[in-house]
This record gives sequence, structure tokens and C-alpha cells, in this order.
Amino acid sequence: METHQEALRLCINLAREALQAGDSPFGAVLVNAHGTIIHHDRNRTVTGEAGDFRADATLHPELTIARWAHRHLPPEERASAVVYTSGEHCAMCAAAHAFVGLGRIVYVSSTEQYESWKEETGVEKGPVAALPINAVAPDVRVEGPVAGLDMEVKALHLERWRRRKDEGAGWE
Repeated sequence: METHQEALRLCINLAREALQAGDSPFGAVLVNAHGTIIHHDRNRTVTGEAGDFRADATLHPELTIARWAHRHLPPEERASAVVYTSGEHCAMCAAAHAFVGLGRIVYVSSTEQYESWKEETGVEKGPVAALPINAVAPDVRVEGPVAGLDMEVKALHLERWRRRKDEGAGWE
């Protein structure tokens, strides 16, 4: 249980770090079957990868974790690993997760919550359907949202949208 809480807290800290860097506030953590955090990342859709600094709309932390796991872990280790994330995987990330054979997903806030927060705030819908993980990857075990922590994630998104509006960049 200690690793569970540590991983969830790290997801939120990574989301905060992403927001501070200018990216959308999302963070994800990969934990092996022994409960050890073995990889983590944050959203980099605006700031790009280290040393690259080019915007890349696909640099979601859940996708980069799936790529890392595919390159560094054998199939049985991927299947027993758990991905913790500040927000439920989008369709792209859910597909990548399933394709590389990662195990369970624990998310702090759900796609349904995220979409309702956007609606409450007047933020436009994105270009991809907002689907729950199991609509894309039906065999992946999922757990979430995490009550209490989900409101911390909401606050990060509200801050991002406020900043964007203040900068005159629009809501999204």
C-alpha cells in the first residue's frame, strides 16, 4: 500500500511539474510486480523530449511509458506491471498500453471527470473522442478515480485553463 500512495502522489507531482513547464498537467508512473517504481514521465506535448524541445502532440506520459516498457521489459514483466496516472488514458495511450501488454492501470481522475471539468469551465472538446480505457482496451484492468486526489488534479487543470485564457491563447 505504501508504493500505491507513493506512486499516486508522484503522478500528481509530475502533473504539477508538467504544468510549471508549460505542458498540460499529466503524469504517469510505472511500478513493477515487486512494488518498485521503475519509470515515470510527465506530459511533454508543448516542451518536447529532453534535448529536442519540439512540440509533439503524442508525448503523453502514458504513451512514453508504454514505449519505454516495450523496449526495456520482457512481456511477462510488462504484464505484471502497474501504470499509475494522474488522468485516465486517452484512446491513443490506452491502445499503446494494450498493444505492449502492460498490466493494470490506476488513474487518479477519470475521462468522464475531465470532460465534465472542461464543460463546467467552457473549454472546448478535443479532436479525439473522450473514451474510457475499456472502450479502447477492453481486457485491461482499471481502477479509479481516487477520491480526494482527483480534486488536486482538477485544480491543476483549472489552473492551466485559467493561464491559457489570461495569455489570450483560448481555453484549450
